[in-house]
Amino acid sequence: MSDRDRFDLTGRTAIVTGGSRGLGREMVLALAQAGADVVIASRTLESCEQLASEVRETTGRRALPVACHVGRWDDLEALADAAYDAFGTIDILVNNAGISPLYPDPVSVSEELWDKVIAVNLKGVFRLTALVGTRMMETGGGSIINISSAASWKPTPDVIPYGAAKAGINNMTESFAHAFGPTVRVNCIVPGAFFTDVAKHWDMEQFETTAARFALRRAGQPGEIVGALLYLASDASSYTTAAILRVDGGFDP
Repeated sequence: MSDRDRFDLTGRTAIVTGGSRGLGREMVLALAQAGADVVIASRTLESCEQLASEVRETTGRRALPVACHVGRWDDLEALADAAYDAFGTIDILVNNAGISPLYPDPVSVSEELWDKVIAVNLKGVFRLTALVGTRMMETGGGSIINISSAASWKPTPDVIPYGAAKAGINNMTESFAHAFGPTVRVNCIVPGAFFTDVAKHWDMEQFETTAARFALRRAGQPGEIVGALLYLASDASSYTTAAILRVDGGFDP
């Protein structure tokens, strides 16, 4: 197998949650460009449909848009069923969807906000991984890629529920790797600061001061997540599982 062939995803199918914008959008396009058919899931069907059209037009790959709230288990079962009904098998699952609502101080975090953050960032990842990973085992294997956050290991007071949920993702990655091995690999990407939609809300002057402490002295461009994604999705990482891979520019808050 040539080095290029190791990264070839032709004939494979991927699900990407939170796939219609931000890092998810970059991942969807990268997987399709590498040859995979894609299932694009997010809460807004219209945005999924728009990206699905772009995938078909620019790569020729098949793309299935699915509206899904990943914090709801019934939605996740419907997503898995729709993906398998359309493509017959799933080879790659990217658990990318996430939310991190703002709050002024810890005591202001309501039970509703806490439950919502945990549902989307942790509970939903568990359920979809359990559903798809079990089917992957039955059909010969696959690759599951969880998207965590630098907040999982460098917590800050403004994202306490989010950081706790993402720390749980890191833990679950290793647990599922053992639960589904040896045929299904389960790994985790830990992104740092990226210039996605969320960057519109940054105080850029403050961020530049913070970024001066990063090893690379900057935030990442969305496309810079792609190398790690394709490595973990493809045969290039055939002996990699239970890995927690930082893609954060040397993040240091």
